[in-house]
Amino acid sequence: MSLDLRDRVRDVPDFPSPGIVFKDLMPLIADAEYFAETIRQLAAWARPRDPGFVLGAEARGFIFGGALAYELGAGFIPARKPGKLPRETIEATYELEYGTDSLQVHSDALSAGARVVIIDDVLATGGTARAKVELVESLGGVVAGLGFVIELTFLNGRERLEGYDTHALISY
Repeated sequence: MSLDLRDRVRDVPDFPSPGIVFKDLMPLIADAEYFAETIRQLAAWARPRDPGFVLGAEARGFIFGGALAYELGAGFIPARKPGKLPRETIEATYELEYGTDSLQVHSDALSAGARVVIIDDVLATGGTARAKVELVESLGGVVAGLGFVIELTFLNGRERLEGYDTHALISY
């Protein structure tokens, strides 16, 4: 019997601003059994896509992406905020509610044709996920799929990922 991952997702009202109900995954990550089940479910989805790499963005994308890469026997590519990587990088910028932000990866992070699964904790508006797609494709990589622990369907983020294999373990 599979665990219901929702049992370890905590709602935090009015965070980070009034009217927002934040889906807190820290209780799930802190529970060894639920965290292992989360990685098992992500791996069951990702394995048939035959990725050589998993890409995750800081910070929660590192937690899920690193564990998933280990489970799959794949390499892990960290997508970081500008100025955090020590060598030559490429960058993708995305829209936030108020302004923009960027992610970078090393310009030699993967070779042309490498299959990459992009992993993150939450699919919301899709802007961050779309930036990660741009990073992979600008290096000549193939996005084998995008996996999320949670999808907030009412924010329509999947629309920005049309044409890509997108999967979430939990939908709200």
